[in-house]
Formats: sequence, C-alpha cells, structure tokens
Amino acid sequence: MKKNRKVSLKDIAKEVGVSIATVSYVISKGKDSRVSEAMSAKIREVAKRLNYQPNIIAQSLKSGTTNTIGLILADISNPFFANIARVVEDEATKFNYTVIFGSSDERTDKSKQLIDFLSSRQVDGFIIVPSEGSEQQIIDLKKQNIPVVLIDRFFPEISTDYVIIDNYKAAYSGVGELIESGHRKIGMLAYASTLFHMEERIRGYKTALKNNDLRFEPHWLEKIEYSNIKEQIEQAIDTMLGGDDPVDSLFFATNTLAIYGLKYLEKLQLKIPDDIAMVSFDEGEAFDFYYCPLTHIRQPLEEMAKNAVRSLANRIENPDSPIQGIYLSAEVVVRKSSSQSIKRQA
Repeated sequence: MKKNRKVSLKDIAKEVGVSIATVSYVISKGKDSRVSEAMSAKIREVAKRLNYQPNIIAQSLKSGTTNTIGLILADISNPFFANIARVVEDEATKFNYTVIFGSSDERTDKSKQLIDFLSSRQVDGFIIVPSEGSEQQIIDLKKQNIPVVLIDRFFPEISTDYVIIDNYKAAYSGVGELIESGHRKIGMLAYASTLFHMEERIRGYKTALKNNDLRFEPHWLEKIEYSNIKEQIEQAIDTMLGGDDPVDSLFFATNTLAIYGLKYLEKLQLKIPDDIAMVSFDEGEAFDFYYCPLTHIRQPLEEMAKNAVRSLANRIENPDSPIQGIYLSAEVVVRKSSSQSIKRQA
C-alpha cells in the first residue's frame, strides 16, 4: 500500500483475508452485519490500525443524510454571532449533528458561495443569519426542499422557520429607559439596511419618542454603512452633538456600532453619562472593560440558538410540518450609562 494513499475497504479485506463485501457489511451495519463476532472484531481492529476513514459522501448517498448542518453567520468576529455558533454546536451534538459554519461578512455573494459549498457537501439543513439582499438564496433552498431555519433575522414575505426577538419592543424599551431617566433629545445610530430587524429597531425608537410626546429631528437618526463604520460613526456623532440643538443621549442599534461610538466619544473626551448618556443593543465583551457600566439590551442568545437547532431538527425529521416562527423577548439591563447626570440637571 502506497504511503499517504487513503485506506480503502479493499485494503482491509486483503489484510484480513475476506471479501470486500464482508468488510463493507461490518463497517456499515455493525452488529446487524450477520458476520461472526470474532471476524467482525478482527475487521474492526485492522480498520483501526490502518486508520480507515469512511467515505462520508458515499454513505450519505446511500442513507440520504450526512448528520451535518450548515450554519451561516453574519460576522463571526462579532462575539454575539460567535456565541450563537458555540451554542448551536453544543445543541446540535445532542441531536447527533455536526456543524459546519462560515461567515458571510454581510455580503450576499459570500453568503451564496457558502450555501453552494455546504449544499455540495450534502448538509441536511441550514441555520442562517441572512444578509441583506439574500432573499432569493433562501427561496432557492426551499425550492430544493433543503430545510432552513433563519435566526436573529428573517424575511416576513418568505415562509420559513425562524427564531428572532421582538426587535420593535426591545428598541422601544431601550429608548424608554433613556426617557425614564430624564433624557429628551435622543439620537439613534443604526445600519443603513433594509433588513426587517433593523427597520423594527428604528420603528421602536421613533414610536417611543412619539408616545412620550418627544420630538424627532431627522439628523438625530444616522444610518451607517457596514463597509465604512468608523468614518461614518464619527461624522454621525459630530452631526448629532454639533450645532445649537445637540442630543443628550445616544441609542446604538448594535454592539459593534456602540463600540466604535465609544471609541470616538473617548477621543472627544466626552464622559458617560456626564456629557452624553447611552444605551446599546446587545452586550459586548469590550463593555466589561469600560469605565462606565453600560445599559444594554440583552438578547436571549442561548435560547435563540437552541430553538433554532430544535426547529431545524424537527424540519429535517418532519418536512411537512407547519412553518414555525418563534419570537423571544429581550431584556433591558439597566446600568450607569443611561442615568441622568447631575451636570445636565443643574
């Protein structure tokens, strides 16, 4: 046998002195192979010694399953999505699934590449954090009868299983915390995106102002391009804090936006909450090292990820079951950053 060549059933059969069919029965059927226990044990011992690795693709063609699922995240460098990946992987193990994951980096072309690649590997289904403009990719998966569950975001016009939070309610509550603390000029930094979850967060912000008889100024809402966060965050904060009518607080639609915002506020030597108050959507590990404990909206990340795996497992096992949409509630964690400062009260 040549060095570095992959060990085959033929190699094992030759070593043991039996037919390839006998080896195949033992490897694929185990105790149901009807081969004597002594011979089965010998075949397994030789297979282990030769480091035989079964052809997963070939097995999947026979069984129709690979016990793998594809997980496509928006940005694996974001701790929020990294933690989702960890929980999905742990939960999938309970259902005997292995997870193969990738990051779309919020790009539709990369999302499609990942879907095509994972589909070619015969994954049994997908859990996807969809990027903007990826609707057709989800539709195509459904046309191919490939199970898919959307997590964190979804497309209301596409009938799919999904697990999300009530983004409108969460944003409304986050802005409400600033209002209850006495703030009246609240700015929001969001992504320039047509994704439903971002539109819902903006709607929650605007409605919270309206329902509390607070005015909204167009320049108090700034939409940031994902590809140019640092520069546009700085411009947005300059716009909101400059002029004769500056905001007294900021609501960040994501933790990434909040981190870039905090860096710039630090550069401007503005203190939180003395000079400007803030609330952020999502937690961030960087928040733990900031001098001022930050009020944030905590999403039930673990519950989201576990529900997504369970929904996908159910869809794989019961392809004709009714579509299931799961809405979860988020929690506003109140800390010092949203409080009304003595300086502003004076």
